[in-house]
Formats: sequence, C-alpha cells, structure tokens
Amino acid sequence: MTAENREILTRINQYAEKALADIEDPQKVPVSIQLDRLRPIMEIIAEEKSMKLEDVFILYMDLQSEASAASEAKLRESLADLNEGSSASPLF
Repeated sequence: MTAENREILTRINQYAEKALADIEDPQKVPVSIQLDRLRPIMEIIAEEKSMKLEDVFILYMDLQSEASAASEAKLRESLADLNEGSSASPLF
C-alpha cells in the first residue's frame, strides 16, 4: 500500500468512526448504507485527487480489503508464534 493510499484509508476510517458510531452491528447494516454515510469524505477526497467518486469508492473497498488481509496475516503469524513448539494447534 502506498503512502498516499494509506493516508486516504486513514482519513476515511477516521471519518467512519464518527459517521458510523451509532451503528451497533455493522454486519447487520447493508454496505450501501454504510458507504452512503461515508460519501461526504469520499467526495472531498475525489475532488482533491481529481478522481471520480465511484473510483474513490472502489479504491476504499480495495484498500480496506488489503488492510484486513494484512491484519489477518499478522494475527495468524502471532498465533503461530504462540503455538510454536506444540504438536497440536488448538487455535487453528
């Protein structure tokens, strides 16, 4: 992930913390509603970066997936380190 993309993801995620704060269970709220709430920050970023709004939506989804995959990989690595030396892997 480039520094510019990391900055975009950070800005959107910081905005999301406020804009989506009243959603108790994001898994139960359609993604379309969540993205609609993020639209204002994405419009700002689109204007700043001379991008189409749709491209910012796609970029955000891609970056979020990439960040999620990286976090999962780090978690698996940490759990593997905890299980190192054990013949059985109770966590996997």
